[in-house]
Amino acid sequence: MVCESWKAKLDTYLDGEVPEQEMRTFDAHVRNCPSCSADALARVQMKRAIQVAGRRFTPRAEFRKRMQQSIAAKPHRSFRLGWLLAATAAVILVAGTLTSTYLGTRTGRDGVFSEIADLHVETLASSSPVDVISTDRHTVKPWFQGKIPFAFNLPELQNSEFSLLGGRMTYLNQTPGAHLIYDVRKHHISVFVFQERSLPARVDENSLSPKKLPFNLETWSQGGLRYFVIGDTSPADIDSLAKLFKAAS
Repeated sequence: MVCESWKAKLDTYLDGEVPEQEMRTFDAHVRNCPSCSADALARVQMKRAIQVAGRRFTPRAEFRKRMQQSIAAKPHRSFRLGWLLAATAAVILVAGTLTSTYLGTRTGRDGVFSEIADLHVETLASSSPVDVISTDRHTVKPWFQGKIPFAFNLPELQNSEFSLLGGRMTYLNQTPGAHLIYDVRKHHISVFVFQERSLPARVDENSLSPKKLPFNLETWSQGGLRYFVIGDTSPADIDSLAKLFKAAS
């Protein structure tokens, strides 16, 4: 019962629609509450499953045309039946339009940023956040060989405040990539690496609006790869880790 007040706001939290101070409090609670973290993971997975299902069944233009022709071809039907058909067609057309608009947004650059935030939250809520557990970059990097279709470098962390926890494979709209987890002063930071040409939409780092995300995020393209660094730590920490990766690449 203690967590009921948290769970009542869980959807709002996952959508990034709570105030910044409350967001940070929520982040801390989710990291330390097995019940809320499991609930958050289930909701993130459900949201992503709905997005995938929506892409499979988006109405096509041919279907829209057939519905319009079937209504126009039979004007002798009663007013009541004709009204029902027209209403049904209108609902289908509106639903198709809304689905297309929604998916167009989700598959654009804002959608990519939201997906990255979802992946980060899903990892925080997981009981096994990494598949290869090691603080040694020479152990973590070779683990990805043969699992993803590209190679990347990990930075040297000596004389920095960051520590490597490990890594795992991940997918962004069915595009395979690497997910690294770092710690800095008890804050978890995710670093995602994907092939730039394989991403579902062109990502422009200059278009990123931090106010739209519940986390601080930095992204850039280098050597044909797209990097994302995201976490609930300060923008300065995100920038510092990003600079280490840029130097290593």
